[in-house]
Amino acid sequence: MLPTQMHDRVLAGDRDWNGRFFFGVRTTGVFCLPSCAARKPRPENVLFFPTCEAARAAGFRACRKCHPDDFARGADPVLEAIEALVAEVRDRPGDFADTRGLVRRSGFGPTRLAELLRQHYHATPADLLRQARLVHARGRLQAGDAALTDVAGEAGFASLSVFHEQFRSHHGLAPAAYRALRSQDTFTLELPTGYPLAHLRRALGRDPQSVSERLDGDSFTAGVRLDGEPARLRLQLGAKRVKVTTSTGSAFAAHAVASGWLGLDQDAAGCARLARGLGLGRLVAGRPGLRLVQTPTVFDGLTWAVLGQQITLGFAFVIRRRLVELAGTPVGEGLFAPPDPAEIAALEPAQLRALQCSENKAKVLIGLARRIVSGEFPAAGLQRLSATRAERVLLAQPGLGPWSVNYVMMRALGFADCVPYGDTGLTSGLQILLRLEERPDLDATRRLMAIFSPHRSLATAHLWQLKAAGKKLPGNSPVTRTRS
Repeated sequence: MLPTQMHDRVLAGDRDWNGRFFFGVRTTGVFCLPSCAARKPRPENVLFFPTCEAARAAGFRACRKCHPDDFARGADPVLEAIEALVAEVRDRPGDFADTRGLVRRSGFGPTRLAELLRQHYHATPADLLRQARLVHARGRLQAGDAALTDVAGEAGFASLSVFHEQFRSHHGLAPAAYRALRSQDTFTLELPTGYPLAHLRRALGRDPQSVSERLDGDSFTAGVRLDGEPARLRLQLGAKRVKVTTSTGSAFAAHAVASGWLGLDQDAAGCARLARGLGLGRLVAGRPGLRLVQTPTVFDGLTWAVLGQQITLGFAFVIRRRLVELAGTPVGEGLFAPPDPAEIAALEPAQLRALQCSENKAKVLIGLARRIVSGEFPAAGLQRLSATRAERVLLAQPGLGPWSVNYVMMRALGFADCVPYGDTGLTSGLQILLRLEERPDLDATRRLMAIFSPHRSLATAHLWQLKAAGKKLPGNSPVTRTRS
């Protein structure tokens, strides 16, 4: 790589190049990672090195902001400190009355802590506390009959009314109704005001030939796995409420899947406010409440990511249908639950090749499944990790590149600030939104998407919708179209 190209990576703060090279700054005497958040140096002041040792031999010392030595050793003390703080908050959310308690416990200043939580967890300190309290409360409601006032107090909610309001907002039902799921197979979820039901219908019914999902008017039925067991889950869609019915299995697990499909805990309003504040309200015009439909399991997301690499969506649907028919489990009404890791691990690449799956995809998918079954790849545990750690674990898996990893983090893990770089739908949407003559390249995409942080996952979903619409926005100047 030429020095000019490496400097471009430094200017972009490209984390993908961390460890591939280090750069020293003559004016400060320090050497850094490409992603260092410090002020970007002028090209004439920069030297590039293949290793930390080479940089140190040239007289440079390690940067105290990005810690290149720690990265080279595989250590990241700042990330580890933030992860330890988050683990403590999740274990004992009631110990933290407000975000000031987080700041005191962290050892960082409020601005730095907010920056680190945004980077590593895609959350504000307030988001972190609220999520930890809600998770703690869910566990207590599932486990016993403690008084709601006690549950609220243990989780750290300021009052019972705040507990009710936040729980209902994020879970679609009141705490008492959630606890009652222990003895129910049917429940009703309340939708936020202005929920874009038409877009949900399109997302759920995008493959009318699917053998695992079926949309019939306002009735959506899918084969799923609830706590690992195949089941049939039905959603009856209404303008204000969604009735959920499960054929078997835990209603708590059914609630988790259904609320993921509906995206109830996503900050759609925050994304819309950000777009309007940027003067780009046309991004969310007509669908300010758009959510990303989540996959029922992490492995479902991995399967979609692998099968969807570098092919059209229509062909990905075909291969997935064939895979579900081959290895899925019938759940009644002509539907199948998608295969789990054990069912895929039992296959051979030739069986997937017969479905018109490429040799590489077949090996990648089966390899992922076998590593999950063996415990080498703890896919189910990714949801408890920081976004930074989850990304590293995923990128370490053979056959998963930045596009696949960010797709999984968005669609299966629910991280809020991901971008599937290299996605043609994304770049086409940016071209339409920003009235560009050409689709942006990778570097331009990184710069343009940065303005949507910390809502880049939902911004991506909106950009996909612009691309799918296939038309210019009102007032757009002519653009040169590039086939996506």
